[in-house]
Amino acid sequence: MASTSKSASAAAGSSSSSAAASSSSSSAAAAASSSSTVASSSSSATAAASSSAVASSSSSKVIVLMSMEGERFEVEDYVARESKIISNMMEDDCANNDIPVPNVMASILSKIIEWCKKHAEIKEDNNHSNEEKEKELRSWDKEFVDLDTDTLYYLVVAANYLDINGLLDLLCQKVADMIKGKNPEQIREIFNIKNDFTPEEEEAIRKENSWAFESA
Repeated sequence: MASTSKSASAAAGSSSSSAAASSSSSSAAAAASSSSTVASSSSSATAAASSSAVASSSSSKVIVLMSMEGERFEVEDYVARESKIISNMMEDDCANNDIPVPNVMASILSKIIEWCKKHAEIKEDNNHSNEEKEKELRSWDKEFVDLDTDTLYYLVVAANYLDINGLLDLLCQKVADMIKGKNPEQIREIFNIKNDFTPEEEEAIRKENSWAFESA
């Protein structure tokens, strides 16, 4: 009887250990399965986000602008639309081929594209408030117009020709700031303008427009 009892006890112990081992194995398998599912889900989410980003970046059509020298510039369509002239040409399906910009030099067209790209990207930015975006643009624009007078002149002409009102306003304000408080001689010096009036003609103009020379 004692031997039988011991055998039964041993069998029960063995059965208990087997059950515990089985339970532990099942728990480990379940945990591994759960971890694998989470990892797979995370990987899928990452892949989906990446795919979405790629789709978003590839959705922008690229057009080609050609300067007066024939130099070609590839530009995203949302950037090019900062110019009303080019935007209208795109609406008329002229953007299927290179768009010539015959009155604009390559160096100036490059600056135009730089300004349009910055402003277009800021408009598309949804991660910052309007106040933050305006502050960033003001700071960036201030540095952008820190140029020599020749470049300023050609940029004004190009911005007017391409009908980019924001850039034209910025450039005109820069010129206004440069001549504020200056007399005619100082303005001529700033912009390297030759005075082709005779002393008599200049005196006559001063008399006819004396109000304009009161602070000079």
